Amino acid sequence: MIGMLVAGADLSPAGIFLRWGIFSIQLGNLLVIIAMLVLFAVALVLPFPGGRRDK
Repeated sequence: MIGMLVAGADLSPAGIFLRWGIFSIQLGNLLVIIAMLVLFAVALVLPFPGGRRDK
């Protein structure tokens, strides 16, 4: 029963595309890229745990 419902559903609807001249990107992909860049920046700024020990 569930297989018949899933088979009848359209699982790939058209997304929202953003266009700047010759460049085109889907909104969902842009959000993933932005999240990855934010996480990368946070990883550069935050210190390693226990990284600043006095010896």
